[in-house]
Amino acid sequence: MTAPHARHALVPAAAAGRRLDAVLAELFPEYSRSRLSAWIKAGQVTVDGAPARPRDPVHGGETIVLDAVEEVQTHAVAEDIPLDVLYEDEHVFVLDKPAGLVVHPGAGNPAGTLVNALLHRDPALDKLPRAGIVHRLDKDTSGVMVVARTLQAHTALVAQLSAREVHRQYLAVVVGALVSGGTADAAIDRHPRDRLRMAVREDGKDAVTHYRLRERFRAHTALECRLETGRTHQIRVHMAHLKHPIVGDPLYGGSLRLPKGASEDLIAALRGFKRQALHAEVLAFAHPVTGEAIRCEAPVPADMQALMALLREDAAAHAEAERTRR
Repeated sequence: MTAPHARHALVPAAAAGRRLDAVLAELFPEYSRSRLSAWIKAGQVTVDGAPARPRDPVHGGETIVLDAVEEVQTHAVAEDIPLDVLYEDEHVFVLDKPAGLVVHPGAGNPAGTLVNALLHRDPALDKLPRAGIVHRLDKDTSGVMVVARTLQAHTALVAQLSAREVHRQYLAVVVGALVSGGTADAAIDRHPRDRLRMAVREDGKDAVTHYRLRERFRAHTALECRLETGRTHQIRVHMAHLKHPIVGDPLYGGSLRLPKGASEDLIAALRGFKRQALHAEVLAFAHPVTGEAIRCEAPVPADMQALMALLREDAAAHAEAERTRR
């Protein structure tokens, strides 16, 4: 006898000749193919009452029984940490992550992370890899993230990200007055000597960032950046590679550069901005279950608004002084 939670499915005739694991991925789309393969190998899937192998072909008409219990995937303590939820339903959360919040527990951050907060809000997320997190933001990058609440949503969102079908738009304030936008197409991988950093490398993984001017200041630029790929630290590495590092970036920003003749307020703001001025402002994707277009926007945080306001005032003041001299 099978357990009461076991799931049954009939192999369609059109699937004849195909691998069992591939057919199962279509019959049970809420589970990834790798997870289904593991369950097949563990004897938790039967075909007409008999065990099988992932590569075995099906003939059509067989009865599949999936008798597997979802195990805890994420081991972390739930913590009551406030979350700014932009959108939610039974399948997904879309959150506005504040700067300073670490996404995953790890060395130096065993608690107080987004994962801990998510497990408090929805304890069932412990059954999902990484508590449903399918992409991450660096600790000091603020902005919008999507989190899966079901295995079906998790599998579908990972597939969308892999297929580059998720629109991810960022606001970055960088050093230097750019005159035009462009595309950074430069492979990225671990720095050969500093394991905390990433670097542009010929043998790295392909990485593409599109950027355009949002607002130009005297010696800085606000850029709208769109990720085509999602490598670790991608925008930060690409902008530093282009010699326009992000303001405040502790890893890639280099030495502090101040505009000539800047006000004391602007100098203090630039010196005091201790995180990368990078904000994930827009995330758009197809709902993993309904296919509905979802678009969420996270407002620009106060620290970046204040910095841009001072840069704007500085540009206006010097433009006025220049007109007066003429």
